[in-house]
Amino acid sequence: MQPRNMSMSGVVDLSAVKAAAEAKEKAEAARAQRAAQPEGSAAPVSLVFDVDEAGFEQDVLQRSAEVPVVIDFWAEWCQPCKQLGPLLERLAHDYAGRFVLAKIDVDQNQMLFQQFGVQGIPAVFAVVGGQALPLFQGAAPEQQIRQVLDQLIQAAEERFGIVGTPVDPEQVPEAQAAPEPPQDPALAAAHDALDSGDLAGAVRAYENVLADQPANVEARLGLGQAKLLHRVQGVDAQAARKDAADRPKDVAAQLVAADLDLVGGHVEDAFARLVDAVRLSAGDDREQARVRLLELFEVVGGDDPRVTAARGALARVLF
Repeated sequence: MQPRNMSMSGVVDLSAVKAAAEAKEKAEAARAQRAAQPEGSAAPVSLVFDVDEAGFEQDVLQRSAEVPVVIDFWAEWCQPCKQLGPLLERLAHDYAGRFVLAKIDVDQNQMLFQQFGVQGIPAVFAVVGGQALPLFQGAAPEQQIRQVLDQLIQAAEERFGIVGTPVDPEQVPEAQAAPEPPQDPALAAAHDALDSGDLAGAVRAYENVLADQPANVEARLGLGQAKLLHRVQGVDAQAARKDAADRPKDVAAQLVAADLDLVGGHVEDAFARLVDAVRLSAGDDREQARVRLLELFEVVGGDDPRVTAARGALARVLF
């Protein structure tokens, strides 16, 4: 996915004088409170942390009075998210406290996803002085991201009086990962093939696991992801989308476009496109669209509310 909105220009509403003044007061109060603490009593600084709906006010809104909080909206099934996330985490340590990174799993926090008006993932926002600012959407080159972060930090200081809390990255405690349970070697090999980009090999490896373990949910999910990525590999996205727009009743064209929608994080668009394909087609074409939709349900996860809604839409079309 190509990055969009890669600029801070016009992001902060310059007419929001009252909001900016209040944010400056909160920032000054937070700095005074921090300065009054006995030396060495401050809690360890977390430059990267996970956020859910229950902790959003404290972890993001309150913290944004002291430091710009960059929010990374992501999901486990989103491949571009897996490229962007580690880069943002590294930059959070490089910037050493001039901003902090809050990671929000959209599958687990649908309310926040909707409140921010996220159109697709990965999507990056910031909160400064309690004010939400859209930054960019999609994976992007590091240099462009650094430019946006520099503009954010400058705007936070000039307009809100928020300068962050410089820290020594070497003093930031590393998160202790929980030990992982032993993994099936065949499943591990399938994961390795997927991670390395050997998509055809990953498909075969996951199919081998499922041949022996038909109920293996992890392998079934991995197979769905591998097949999806294999189908879109080398596809000219612009041409495919134009083809789908020009031929709305052509099921093959809609299948390709739906795959691209899902890979780009546009889950509802992918589902709606295939529900329409089922509605507008008949016979083998209709069955092909239905089966593909069920495959995409597996990729996203049966518990996802978007899957539940699309299942209902599919049932209405079929029956």
